[in-house]
Amino acid sequence: MRALALDIGEARVGVAVSDPEGRVAMPVCVLPAAEVFSAARSFRRVLEDWEPDVLVCGRPLTMAGEEGPQAERVRSVAERVAAQTGLPLEFEDERLSSTEAKRILREQGLPEKSMRGKVDMVAASLFLQAWLDAWQAGPTV
Repeated sequence: MRALALDIGEARVGVAVSDPEGRVAMPVCVLPAAEVFSAARSFRRVLEDWEPDVLVCGRPLTMAGEEGPQAERVRSVAERVAAQTGLPLEFEDERLSSTEAKRILREQGLPEKSMRGKVDMVAASLFLQAWLDAWQAGPTV
């Protein structure tokens, strides 16, 4: 089961995918948000290249675990993208994923200016990995 993750922002969307077995998440690219929202060729190519079985989108929660102000906008966009792609939609908590992505990129020696395009796809891979780990563990009773 291959999952495709989207870290939906207003300007950019970070994209990550899992391996075919759904065990490991990998950052793929960052696309302009308008291209993802309109299912432009660049986004369709990602779908064709990776052939995902499920779409996992980051869910912006507050530190208290409640839906933040962006949650409704992200949910609406995610539902539209899922409908366009015909993929089932799942959400995963994305709290602190961008902060963690910046820390990882800093540790790799990237300057702030070079990080801008990479943070979103690394963040997508981080929350996708959390979703995959939970999926692998199965339902909790």
